Amino acid sequence: MLSDLEKKVILGLQRDLEVVPRPFQEIAQQLGIPEEDLLAAIRSLKDQGYIRRFGATLRHQKSGYAANVLVVWVVPDAQLTRIGQKMAAYREVSHCYARSPAPSWPYNLYTMVHGRSREDCMAAAARMAAETGLTQYEMLFSETELKKTTMRYFREEE
Repeated sequence: MLSDLEKKVILGLQRDLEVVPRPFQEIAQQLGIPEEDLLAAIRSLKDQGYIRRFGATLRHQKSGYAANVLVVWVVPDAQLTRIGQKMAAYREVSHCYARSPAPSWPYNLYTMVHGRSREDCMAAAARMAAETGLTQYEMLFSETELKKTTMRYFREEE
């Protein structure tokens, strides 16, 4: 069970971090605790396995990566782990998941591919197919971003 302090720390961390020299100091001030206590609580949450890592979300459109495509693949079950790891290693791939296929949807590996253009994404998928020997795949290009947020585990009023 999380302590009240741990819940406050998670609440503070689930917000966007400011781009400042000491972002954790700012969070500590917002929570009304010393920065050292915040850092100790973060270390404890990490040691307990509640926090696995810190990541940054790049607004890819602003950085010149205007296109992305979900490429769904049919991979033989015996090769799923090996090919999944190979796909995940491509620099163009931000997400790679194995999923169970449905009766009318045979795809069991999903990769999110990013590029500067649709053509870049198509070239990356073709290269991935050629290098893995996979021939059965579909490309589902994003049309409109409807929602993109950081996961919220606690609400402000809790």
